[in-house]
Amino acid sequence: MGNLKGSNQVSGNYGRLWWDGELIAEVESFEAKLSIEREDTGFIGEMAMDSKITGYKGEGSFRVKKFYSRGIEKIAKAVRDGRDPRSELVGRIKDPDGKGTERVVLSNVWFNEVTLMKFERGALLNEEFSFGFTDFDFPDVIALDQ
Repeated sequence: MGNLKGSNQVSGNYGRLWWDGELIAEVESFEAKLSIEREDTGFIGEMAMDSKITGYKGEGSFRVKKFYSRGIEKIAKAVRDGRDPRSELVGRIKDPDGKGTERVVLSNVWFNEVTLMKFERGALLNEEFSFGFTDFDFPDVIALDQ
């Protein structure tokens, strides 16, 4: 660990997002996380409670600068027509000063809501997408030995 420098800390400026294979150049932020469900376990005669994982829930969000009507046709029209559209999201961080690349692939992604229109006088517009997912993979991770 002695070879780490402050410049090796990864910067979010180098984060990228792909939605169904299309680079989302106007992405501002991206987050994907697992909420881990647990059930308490205990043993007769012991005071300490332990727990066991019983499931997980994948969820996240991303925000884009408003340049396009992104998501309206892809999500809203499908939902209106009774379909449940599913997607794939790929997030990647590759900082040139960092010690490698980190990439996550989220599969079976669904969207929780889509903003049909929103504006505020005098403000630059952004759109937020919240989503859930059931599967994920890490094709690339930043390791200590890189």
